Amino acid sequence: MALTQTALVLVSYGGQGMVELESGERINCKYRRSVGRPYCGDRVDIQRADEQSAVVSRIHSRENVFVRADARKRKRVIAANLDQALIIIAPRPEPSRDLVERYLVAIHSLGIEPVIVINKTELLLEQSYDSKSPLGRLADYQKLAYQVLHTSCKTEPGILGLESILENKTSILIGQSGVGKSSLANELLPDLALQTGSLSNATGKGIHTTTTTIMYSIPAGGRLIDSPGVWEYGLWEMDAEELANGFVEFEPFMGHCKFNDCQHDHEPQCAIREAVESGDLLPWRYDSYIRLLRQRG
Repeated sequence: MALTQTALVLVSYGGQGMVELESGERINCKYRRSVGRPYCGDRVDIQRADEQSAVVSRIHSRENVFVRADARKRKRVIAANLDQALIIIAPRPEPSRDLVERYLVAIHSLGIEPVIVINKTELLLEQSYDSKSPLGRLADYQKLAYQVLHTSCKTEPGILGLESILENKTSILIGQSGVGKSSLANELLPDLALQTGSLSNATGKGIHTTTTTIMYSIPAGGRLIDSPGVWEYGLWEMDAEELANGFVEFEPFMGHCKFNDCQHDHEPQCAIREAVESGDLLPWRYDSYIRLLRQRG
């Protein structure tokens, strides 16, 4: 009779993947159609027929999934069971006006904790930023209770603050190309090449790090998911309520509009718009919501 064990999926591709057992051993694993295909970060039960091979017999219930939009604005799952998503921005390339709000809306809707990370922080002093740039809104994000960290791979403060919030958690880095994500990953994972090579050798297939979602072990404890596909990040189709729920400060005013289906755009007696006019909500955040609302179509 095959032995059943619990495992964590480190990488998943096609009809197979690499899992890590509770003992720390890593083995290749195949999927059964009747069970379904697990994602990176899934917890699964496997049945081992011998030392080298196993099959997934059950996928455990997921706490959440991390998704991105495909070309048709449909959700595409790329990882499961995350604690937090780290939004990486930098002075170069400077983030577009609504980029951070786009990320925050998505992360909140997935039930994952967002953290805003300013990388290449040594470049912040080279110019000033107004409220049209996310880099000019850092104090506002902190007032909204978002955790905002500064990192640099060249000077102080280094990555100390980042290391501490990753400890014993499962995290993913997201952001534009060029913000220094690869440099941060190399600082956080000094054995990155070794871990990637180990996964490639174990599967015998080779891991394409430019296209494959991979879970790495952080030396101090915790897991870091690297998924190249999340860099050019678009929102999937959302209704107005889901979009508004991504703006956490709207919550006290939700449900107090005249119309139950209020989109908080032009409708009369809208509690959100009234809160903006009275100074209880930040105007630039509301403006960002309206732009995202109107971009849906």
